[in-house]
Amino acid sequence: MNDDGDGEKEPAESDSSTTREPTPSLSIPSRIPSGLPTGLPSGVPSLPTDFPTLPTNFPTLPTDFPSDLDPAVPSPADDQVPYYLLKKGDCFNVDSSRPGQAAKRSCNEPHDAEAVKFAELRGAYTTDAALKKAAAALCERPLERKARSQPSGTVRGTLVQYPDATGYRVGIDNVACSLSGDSGPGRHKLTKPLS
Repeated sequence: MNDDGDGEKEPAESDSSTTREPTPSLSIPSRIPSGLPTGLPSGVPSLPTDFPTLPTNFPTLPTDFPSDLDPAVPSPADDQVPYYLLKKGDCFNVDSSRPGQAAKRSCNEPHDAEAVKFAELRGAYTTDAALKKAAAALCERPLERKARSQPSGTVRGTLVQYPDATGYRVGIDNVACSLSGDSGPGRHKLTKPLS
């Protein structure tokens, strides 16, 4: 026993051989009860067999839906993909009514742009303007270098695609840096892969 000077004594250690831990005891019945029911009730109703039929002039659903509706989710047939799924060297068209989308095209046919480089935004951007500025900075040098190596008159612009503030907050941080012909329908198109 130790005394710390306040008059109270610490309890003495107990001998572990005299202390018993409780142990569970299981009891299994020695016989099965004999009073189990053996039959099913006799008053179970049967299902009806005389279901009503629809009248012959009952209206049906229309089958001639318009085919020119714009689907909410693009089908693989129209080659529309989000810009961040493009790869370096992919050629594509853009549509101002579908921002963030790119319609993949063969580089040997007329197309709006070709992806040159992909980069990732890093940092805390909270506005679309801040994202635009950061994306432009990521693309500036790679696009200048690639444009200088193209035949004169081929490339007439750049296209930088980046997420808006909402997309960035949910984790979309890819920037697509592309060289293009003129912007807008009916303008100069690229007609072969960039060199």
